Amino acid sequence: MEEKDKKEEIKKENNSDIDEKILKAGFFKKVWYSITKIEKYPNMSAQGFGKAISYLAKIVAILAIIVSLGMIYQTYGIIEEGVEYLENSFPEFSYKDGILDVSSEGAITISAEDSYVGETIIDTKTDDETVKNDYVNKVTNAGGGIVVLKDEIRIKNSSVAGVITYSYKETIDKMGITEFNKQDVINYIQSGQMVSLYVSVFLTNFIYVFMMFFLDSIVSALFLSFFGYFAAWLARIKMRYVAIFNMAVYALTLSTILNMIYLGINIFIQFEMEYFQVMYVTVAAIYLVAAIFILKSEFIKKQMELMKIAEAQEIIKKQMEEKEQEEKDRKEREERKKKDKEEEKKKKEKDENTGEEPEGSGA
Repeated sequence: MEEKDKKEEIKKENNSDIDEKILKAGFFKKVWYSITKIEKYPNMSAQGFGKAISYLAKIVAILAIIVSLGMIYQTYGIIEEGVEYLENSFPEFSYKDGILDVSSEGAITISAEDSYVGETIIDTKTDDETVKNDYVNKVTNAGGGIVVLKDEIRIKNSSVAGVITYSYKETIDKMGITEFNKQDVINYIQSGQMVSLYVSVFLTNFIYVFMMFFLDSIVSALFLSFFGYFAAWLARIKMRYVAIFNMAVYALTLSTILNMIYLGINIFIQFEMEYFQVMYVTVAAIYLVAAIFILKSEFIKKQMELMKIAEAQEIIKKQMEEKEQEEKDRKEREERKKKDKEEEKKKKEKDENTGEEPEGSGA
């Protein structure tokens, strides 16, 4: 009995140690666990929905920082390349109260081969939204680029889904600039006042990319959680949906890191990996299903341990019952023997008091 209690105490201590390690694990430790310690998913999931969302927000924030820094790097390249082009080849232009006017009769197109950021189309005369969308489609088909319009700039980058739009009034006016011309821009770029522009571009891009990737990750986690719920049903494991959703969030870790690497490479080398999104979801699904079946394996293992414990308890119970019965029989024998001695003693005392002699004494 004592041996069994000791085993149970050791088992509880081991489980509490694991829970304590998970509870105290920092963000980067959880990233490591999410990639290399799939068996810890249930423990991390048990910390709750809030912890899972917080973890997802942090890892998406790192992704957004990488993309935003990449955009700053590309912006720096655009500016360096643009200064020379402005001075020697670009027509005169002016900006006032959120409107850019380039002195050109038609659209100006700079091919991807001649531009640091892909194909560039400049048209500050058109108000036709269909024409603007055609420009975006054209730079998209060319592998990415920018469309400069009279009130905004639209950027299509292979690293980011969708089109990033910057309004001149919202971006430039915040910097306290209401008007400028070509020479003013050249003078400003060549001065040391570009830091504020880089900071503005970084913050604007960070907020946009963070929201976009965070919502995309939530949708991916929802999709994976439904898939995981079905896998749990096949494995005959009863799990709450929120627990599976939390596990899906941690299962997205490696996919998100691979996405970071992919986007990081795209900052320097423009290329598009076909079916990357399919791989993104597939890797996460493999992690989630593996975690569920590991949980199933642990559940079966615990059931077997409980069965062994139950069998051991039954054997110990029988042994205890036998010992109790033996002790009871021994006590009964002792009581009977003691009682017989007392009766014999009483009888002897009675015979002595009445003066009777034992039979055969007069012989």
